[in-house]
Amino acid sequence: MKVETFTLERWMSTWEVVAKFDIAESGVYPLTTRELLDFLPPDERQSVENQLLDLRLGYNEARGTARLRGDIAATYENVNADQVLVTTGAIEANYLLVNSLLEAGDHVISVFPAYQQLFSVAKAVGCEVSLWRIVEDGGNYVFDLDALEKLVTPKTKMILINTPNNPTGALLSNDDLKRIYALAESVGAWVLCDEAYRWLDIPGGEPLAEPMRNLGPRAISVGTFSKPFGLPGLRLGWIAATEDIVKACWSARDFISLAPSGLSDLLASVALRERDQIVARNHAIVQQNLDYAEGWFSKHSELASWNPPRGGLLALMKYNVDLPSDTVANTLAADYSVMLAPGSTFGYEGHLRIGIGQTPAIFAEGLERTARCLERLTLGQTAAVGTQGAS
Repeated sequence: MKVETFTLERWMSTWEVVAKFDIAESGVYPLTTRELLDFLPPDERQSVENQLLDLRLGYNEARGTARLRGDIAATYENVNADQVLVTTGAIEANYLLVNSLLEAGDHVISVFPAYQQLFSVAKAVGCEVSLWRIVEDGGNYVFDLDALEKLVTPKTKMILINTPNNPTGALLSNDDLKRIYALAESVGAWVLCDEAYRWLDIPGGEPLAEPMRNLGPRAISVGTFSKPFGLPGLRLGWIAATEDIVKACWSARDFISLAPSGLSDLLASVALRERDQIVARNHAIVQQNLDYAEGWFSKHSELASWNPPRGGLLALMKYNVDLPSDTVANTLAADYSVMLAPGSTFGYEGHLRIGIGQTPAIFAEGLERTARCLERLTLGQTAAVGTQGAS
């Protein structure tokens, strides 16, 4: 199987070890192991520390430990540990599901824009992919369910969605998910919902919808410890689906990553049990960054604008310079040490992806440097226009 270039990941890997002010990051600022264990009561913390230090560094249970799978299953309705597969991040979960459930010639519908993996892997399998485009309405990015209904055919085998959406911050409601599930069920299709931003609601904002998995046997939820828990270094995600789907994906991953890390498995179980404290920590970061961003965009409205995320951590910044987004993003990274991902990697030229999960100090400095960059680029264009006029 030959997959097209993952343009966002190639761009991110070019600059993420160079730029000091990463405000394109899609997750919340990572926790240290110490910070994670500090959420535990003292006696329990000591017990977990001992478990970590005494854990033999052999192969872990291939599906993920029964303890972790049980903890994950408990976050859904009517799901048991055998209906959960622990994976190497959500990215492996999505890859396994598409390759296990789809074949060349199948019709697939993918939300767009989205993390490129959702539709690129299906294309590589040989599927016919229709893009369900998010639209702007009243200052917000929204899912147009009437448009989705027109895309569904008797040949549709899977609908790929993610909510809150990466990169627009758009949300699907419970009623929306039920309508999508009914559409899929009517033609015998699956719904794969990438829920990387589960538990990452906006403080004081709309509540997030329930997990797709709760809606029925054709619903599949994918989760991760990277985004909502601030633990991308654990490289753990999961699939919640029917037992036959989980078994199919488990068989496929025997040829890929075999088993998750035992150390990661133990720390993930701690994070899941202490998620209320982690959510409170995330809310504090997000609220401070949102407040700063609102002031920054108001002050620099001649340079840029945005639709704030309705959920999750991501939004698209529209800049007022007539230059390609990769030119602007590369200039920011090379000359100002700021990462804002080019919108072209999502099919949104004239935009940059911004994330609100970074530490408030880095986030604020990143935006101030962005203002200086956009001002310079604007002056450069104005001078160029003036020179052309004089000639």
